[in-house]
Amino acid sequence: MSYWVFLIAYILGAIPSAYLAGKFNGIDIRQHGSGNMGATNAYRLLGQKWGIGVLVCDAVKGGVATYLCLFSFGAWGGVAGGLLAMLGHSFNPFFGFKPSGKGVASGLGVITVLIPKVMLIAITVFVLVVAVSRYVSLGSVLAALTVLVMVFAFNEPAAYQLFALIAVSMVVFRHRSNMKRILDGTEAKFGHKKGE
Repeated sequence: MSYWVFLIAYILGAIPSAYLAGKFNGIDIRQHGSGNMGATNAYRLLGQKWGIGVLVCDAVKGGVATYLCLFSFGAWGGVAGGLLAMLGHSFNPFFGFKPSGKGVASGLGVITVLIPKVMLIAITVFVLVVAVSRYVSLGSVLAALTVLVMVFAFNEPAAYQLFALIAVSMVVFRHRSNMKRILDGTEAKFGHKKGE
């Protein structure tokens, strides 16, 4: 398989789960809700079953991409594969590299393979923040920042620390408009049908 595994990781990340789920239900998810091809928009537009399905699919593709590269090239390979999967998901080549998903679910899959104990802590933070604030975007950003803190707190290998720095920066950057809307009081809360 050699270095082709990295191309496979990128293509896996680019599989547009939310778009395909929308098409199956007769809508172009890019034209509705937030327009984002991610699990949150799928949940709002298509319902709980489809939203969870998209979340799982996006996490699995990130995890599989990471595992293939980790198995082939070790820790640094796993990090490269995970980042490529997140890039493929967030700036999808099948849609002209336009911003698509925000990398949270695919990043969840990557962290699950690389550092499962950090994943468990991050998920706990996400659930608690969303339960209290009802903002999925805030939960996503704080969970991502938790990953960054934990990889250094646990003194994880340098490869994983670098992954956290890059991946968390990507997630926070992709959520900058959400954070602005939270500050403005216009961000839709979990369960609402508009915005993200």
